[in-house]
Amino acid sequence: MELIRSIEKMAARSRKALEQKKIIGFVPTMGSLHEGHLSLVRRAKKECDLVVVSVFVNPSQFGPQEDFAAYPRNLKQDRRLLQTVKADILFYPEAAAVYPKNYRTCVQIEGLLTKKLCGFFRPEHFKGVTTIVAKLFNIVLPQRAYFGQKDAQQCVVLKKMAADLNFPVEVITLPTVREKDGLALSSRNKYLSLEERRQAPELYQALLVARKMIERGERNISKVEKAMKTRLSTIKNLKIQYASVVDGETLDSGKIISGNILIAIAVILGKTRLIDNLILKVKK
Repeated sequence: MELIRSIEKMAARSRKALEQKKIIGFVPTMGSLHEGHLSLVRRAKKECDLVVVSVFVNPSQFGPQEDFAAYPRNLKQDRRLLQTVKADILFYPEAAAVYPKNYRTCVQIEGLLTKKLCGFFRPEHFKGVTTIVAKLFNIVLPQRAYFGQKDAQQCVVLKKMAADLNFPVEVITLPTVREKDGLALSSRNKYLSLEERRQAPELYQALLVARKMIERGERNISKVEKAMKTRLSTIKNLKIQYASVVDGETLDSGKIISGNILIAIAVILGKTRLIDNLILKVKK
């Protein structure tokens, strides 16, 4: 596996691959890799000729009181894991190169898409996400980019950005990878205490409560959301940010459940923010 730190070298490598008619698959990450990331790389290896994985802890998507400084970083382990799944290139740019002195440009989606759910609680987050992913798309030049469903709102936002800005890249969303007890894999799970780790699978259980209600015929959104919140409210040291049922593409809220829907939860457990979701296709 090749390690590239220079933006110019990465761009040149990608241009050469495109000249050779190769399909570039891209997996953007913030490092501290786990099986969820590796599942994206495995899929990319099946579908692409050259697989690039970026590791960049993006400062612009963290708020002032968030965990940028504490976010787990372990490049040595990340390299080892990527070698096991045969990634072709690890792109590890320096922050000073990505955001040089006097950098003033951003990419931002207007409207409510980035202001709902996580965007309500993290108002600058998605501007940081769309800006860095747009920059990475321009450097790596992928035809396919792979993301995990755990970050469902991010996937919706990035698909919108790619379409609106005519990026010649397909944004592909793959299923959430979970622990045996249902907890969605996340780099932030490392923050959890032993007791919090024991409690954390309740997020998934609350999602299953919602899914079961809908599968049994419940179509009233407020009743389903109330049931999720009731399940979560029993957990010590947990603060619910949202437990919502929304349209899976527009993230619009409503009163009646139908079509492709996203059931999504965000909580603060102790000091750790956790998110999870399920996607369902519901007949009227």
